[in-house]
Amino acid sequence: MPTAIEIFKFLPKKNCGKCNFPTCLAFAMQLANSKAKLDDCPFITDEARAKLEASSAPPIRLVTIGAGDSRIEIGDETELYRHDKKFFHQTRYAVTIPDTAGDREVAAKLRRAADLRFDRVGQMLALDLLAVRNDSKDAAKFAAMVKRVSGESRLPLVLMTDDPAAVRAAALTVNLSRPLIYAASEANWEAMSAAAKELKFPLAVRHADLNGLADIVEKVRAAGVEDLVLDLMPSDLQQVVERNTIVRKNAVKKSFRGLGFPLITNACGNGQALLIALVSTMKYGGIVLLDDLNPAHAIPLFVLRQNIYTDPQVPIQVKAGLYPINNPGRDAPILFTTNFSLTYFTVAADIEKSRVPAWLLVVDTEGLSVLTAFSAGKLTPESVAEALKSSGVLEKSGKEMIVIPGMLTRMSGKLQELSGLKVVVGPRESSGIPKLLRTL
Repeated sequence: MPTAIEIFKFLPKKNCGKCNFPTCLAFAMQLANSKAKLDDCPFITDEARAKLEASSAPPIRLVTIGAGDSRIEIGDETELYRHDKKFFHQTRYAVTIPDTAGDREVAAKLRRAADLRFDRVGQMLALDLLAVRNDSKDAAKFAAMVKRVSGESRLPLVLMTDDPAAVRAAALTVNLSRPLIYAASEANWEAMSAAAKELKFPLAVRHADLNGLADIVEKVRAAGVEDLVLDLMPSDLQQVVERNTIVRKNAVKKSFRGLGFPLITNACGNGQALLIALVSTMKYGGIVLLDDLNPAHAIPLFVLRQNIYTDPQVPIQVKAGLYPINNPGRDAPILFTTNFSLTYFTVAADIEKSRVPAWLLVVDTEGLSVLTAFSAGKLTPESVAEALKSSGVLEKSGKEMIVIPGMLTRMSGKLQELSGLKVVVGPRESSGIPKLLRTL
């Protein structure tokens, strides 16, 4: 991103205030901090706009695969380290279906792909893509398999073939879904680039040498294709780490546009496929191609991805409010917790496990956990008392008691005074909630 002074050089310097800032320099400072848009300036010239947009484009280009609600985005990354800001677009996983597979194998893979969905702390974790591989080397067979897969699944597709004719044949069946073509190489880049440009599909480019890859990328871009994904063709885990890091570091730190594109790793046929997927997730991977993915491997892989691509500056939150659990009535006790997702889902699960009806009051603490919120002054007797009143739980429960987290013993007296309810100090760990509820 250019500095405010660099941006200022391209502005009209009229100080007209129509951008809602008093001077062009003030506007430039806001642009540099991503707090304003270039469109806010009515006098910017086309030449200045083009230069500013080029200089302010993210180091890693944004590439969209698929169309409509099922489309996915990769790239658009600006950081080398997550804690500097955040990583914007998570690693995507694709399961591969060869065009030589029989009906049963295809049906089984499609069924397993659809079933790879897990709800964790309120977020749905799922498989992202399906890849059809042209093992038959037959364009008609490949197109038929692409048609079947696209007809039975809404997931975006990767077309794995070296044959431009097979790409064009498949495109007749998936023209609106914008699949990724995989891949152009030193041998076929010209024909594959022509197909990608004609069809307006994103194109993967591969080469085992980074300098060679940069040369092919330059040629493909000159041919008119800009939406690229790069396969660095690593041969082992060490090369996954090294090559992915070199590309990201050069793009982010040195503004090298030649390899400033999202990365794809082909782990098919590799005995360390899961390890490659894990390492790619941790080290800047955009897409990982896998032969298959069973639930026992998918869950840890998806959870790792979820943790890495969570914004470190914004805790995962649930909506504050009142949550009935196990069909509570007027005799059900009231418990409260914070709106930090992990805390809420842990507490809610333990209440459900007890099979005791209860009202769970979730207090807004800006996504902080219980002890963190209490220490930061975001969780006080006053805020809990206010939440009790605003939620309407006092009209729904006649128990006249509230269970508080075990770590908040110090607020019990004040909360009892403000709410008029009997305060019961609960366990320090939510795993003790079922035992407590059965005694109330």
